Amino acid sequence: MPEVSILVAVYNAEPWLKSCLDSLLQQTLTAIQIICVDDASTDGSLDLLQQYARQDARIEVVSLPENQGQAHARNQGLKRAKGQYICMVDADDWLAPDALEQAVKRFEPKTDCVLFEVVRQYEDGHADTYPLPDFTVLSGTEAFRLTLDWTLHGLYMARAELYHEHPYDETCRLYSDDNTTLIHYLVSREVRRCAGRYYYRQHRYSSTNRSSVHRFDHLRANESMHRQMVALGVPQSIIDTYEQHRWLVLVDVYMFYHVHGRELSAQERAYGLSELRRVWRNIPHETLKKETTAKFGYRPCRSWRQFRLQEWLYFTLRGFLGKNR
Repeated sequence: MPEVSILVAVYNAEPWLKSCLDSLLQQTLTAIQIICVDDASTDGSLDLLQQYARQDARIEVVSLPENQGQAHARNQGLKRAKGQYICMVDADDWLAPDALEQAVKRFEPKTDCVLFEVVRQYEDGHADTYPLPDFTVLSGTEAFRLTLDWTLHGLYMARAELYHEHPYDETCRLYSDDNTTLIHYLVSREVRRCAGRYYYRQHRYSSTNRSSVHRFDHLRANESMHRQMVALGVPQSIIDTYEQHRWLVLVDVYMFYHVHGRELSAQERAYGLSELRRVWRNIPHETLKKETTAKFGYRPCRSWRQFRLQEWLYFTLRGFLGKNR
């Protein structure tokens, strides 16, 4: 019986996959299950996975016939997970040799999640450490609040029960998998951190770094999170806190529409604008706090037309001032 199951969703990751798999096979904790789910790659990723699986029985390969995104791929892996603890590692990232051992050591009877120490590795060769706040243990609610603005990151190991009870949110191809992190933290009794290092590769090929109509998925992903919180019976005060976050995301996505709209087709622009308007209407403006809406550019306004005018002025001025600094 493996102590830890590692989920690795793979899509066209051939340039980085070897370093990822090597780091997992070299872990000081050897009782592990490595579940690699190839999401219909078109490069040599699947062949490389199968080659590794022939060399080490701890690697299991699942080949999906159709590309459906990371969340779906990870959920297919979850169906095979047998470990007491579960974590995910992206196919272009890697772990320090003792990362899994360090994480397992930090679990105590009430601990449900343990965060890795994240080192961001950039294309030019330099690296930095994700600046976590100084803490030993947090409640689940505290961790949830700190993750809304990514004061806490979402790279962690959790008890298997959390993953099986709350699998990855497949609402959208992008962003909705972040909901899983928020839910895991929110329902946790305790969240701790460890010294095990997770190396997070930063590169221009990342799906979230592209100008795409899928950027509007962030709005639907947030709505899915809201629905899950209501279904879990989360206190209204926490839901209201999340609504502040939803509002900030709305403004951020409007900035994407303002800056990158011309890179999209006319149909995509119309879709994006309709999504922005729909979400502007369904966020209850009366629950938004003054510290959220006091700044120009973040005010709800009385009408959609006024809100659009505000956003156009705000982001136009920001762009102008940015160019003339």
